[in-house]
Amino acid sequence: MSSMAYTPAPTGTGLKATVQKFGSFLASMVMPNIGAFIAWGLITALFIPTGWTPNKSLGELVSPMITYLLPILIGYTGGRLVHGQRGAVIGAIATTGVVVGSSVPMFLGAMIAGPASAWVLKQFDKLTADRLRAGFEMLVDNFSLGIIGGGFAVLGKWAIGPAVNHVTNWAGSGVNWVLNHHLLPFVSILIEPAKVLFLNNAINHGVLDPLAVAQSAAHHKSILFMLESNPGPGLGILCAYLLFGPRALRPTVPGAIVIQFLGGIHEIYFPYILMKPRLILAAIAGGFAGISVFSVTGAGLVASPSPGSIFAYLTETPRGSYFGVLAGVVVAAAVSFVVGSVLLGFGRGEKPEGEEADGVDAAEEAGEVSGVSGASDGPAVPAQSSPEGATA
Repeated sequence: MSSMAYTPAPTGTGLKATVQKFGSFLASMVMPNIGAFIAWGLITALFIPTGWTPNKSLGELVSPMITYLLPILIGYTGGRLVHGQRGAVIGAIATTGVVVGSSVPMFLGAMIAGPASAWVLKQFDKLTADRLRAGFEMLVDNFSLGIIGGGFAVLGKWAIGPAVNHVTNWAGSGVNWVLNHHLLPFVSILIEPAKVLFLNNAINHGVLDPLAVAQSAAHHKSILFMLESNPGPGLGILCAYLLFGPRALRPTVPGAIVIQFLGGIHEIYFPYILMKPRLILAAIAGGFAGISVFSVTGAGLVASPSPGSIFAYLTETPRGSYFGVLAGVVVAAAVSFVVGSVLLGFGRGEKPEGEEADGVDAAEEAGEVSGVSGASDGPAVPAQSSPEGATA
């Protein structure tokens, strides 16, 4: 199946189309692996110490999956997008170098190392094409992949991984600065974009949770537990997608809503924003509104809601704070829905399903439709190609 079966093809030209194309490419690395995210999310929700059925033995699956499996799958898929199966293999090798020794999940590092290593291998294959003597093709192919892949694994360990860690630390420093200057709602300007780049766990557990635990110990609740984990903004964006997003993607949204809002697996909605990068403004607006309500009502949680589902929120809410907590979630969802709907143009650009194929064909004839890596071979997402996790 083409990678573009998971994401709509960008349209138009100029900066807007370039941003859409880049976001679509990032989403194309994640969407085929949504099933793996769901598997990790279910295991996390069930078996971690704060899960529904805590199990120490089965809970040991959580860390290796988030640290190794998911980033390597993303790097593998990114390499495959660039250079087929050979690109997939070298993408996995390069990503292994990125994740080894890292203290945070390297989704962003995988999105860099996988496609970059595959692109280098692709250029090498172009140089050697039709220049090898018969019988030496397999030898050269295998050794070139091994040597370049090994080089990228070392580069990932020495350069790409530390660079992504630096970005994570920078984001954490920004959050701390906002907290220290009592500008709490504005923290969404940093948190929401960082979440979409899969730095949510690093921000939440690496920066916010330690501060929140100390605050909770002193005051028996903390608003800091809710800055990143609020399920409201994601719910609002998914609802906007359901009503006004690309028609071929709408059937995937109800399942994603259940997984995100009830299951607390926020990663499920990040690719939807990556496909329409302007929707990050909706996430920021929803987060800002939710935190403002939390602040005004004095809401807080007693512990980290892990995973960030509405059920976990209710479980960790102290007596007397239910109104503020629920109001913050509802307001965040409503604001992100309204802003997201506006940014999606209330679906005005979406043609009826019966006319969609004809519209795409006409756009192709006019040279207005272009896909990731030059793909432009038909409607963006057939209804039957919805991502696995979104129909779970």
